Amino acid sequence: MTDFSFSPDAFGDRFEIGALPLPRPPAGYAVQMLDTDRLLDRQSGDFLPVRSSGLQALFESFDAAYAAARAWVETRATDPDQHQLAIVPAGYDAILERHILIYGVLGGQP
Repeated sequence: MTDFSFSPDAFGDRFEIGALPLPRPPAGYAVQMLDTDRLLDRQSGDFLPVRSSGLQALFESFDAAYAAARAWVETRATDPDQHQLAIVPAGYDAILERHILIYGVLGGQP
């Protein structure tokens, strides 16, 4: 049986979104699948590309994003140390009608 004990920084260091010096104003917290442009959708519980029209990925607090990331790992019976998820600041572009990774974690490939 998998032990689902998580440290406080299991999905990255806790941060206060309003205190970050970001190039764009964030709209909330998001859970990113590392090295991808995919964010956890609050409705389906799946990871969808930021350009997905139905994506609802913004959480109002770090704690809400943490709880969603934890639930995703637990329901997938994924090894808690190998989940590859991070909580990141994200925005929403009302004109393009899509989410924006303001400071995501992407791999070395363009």
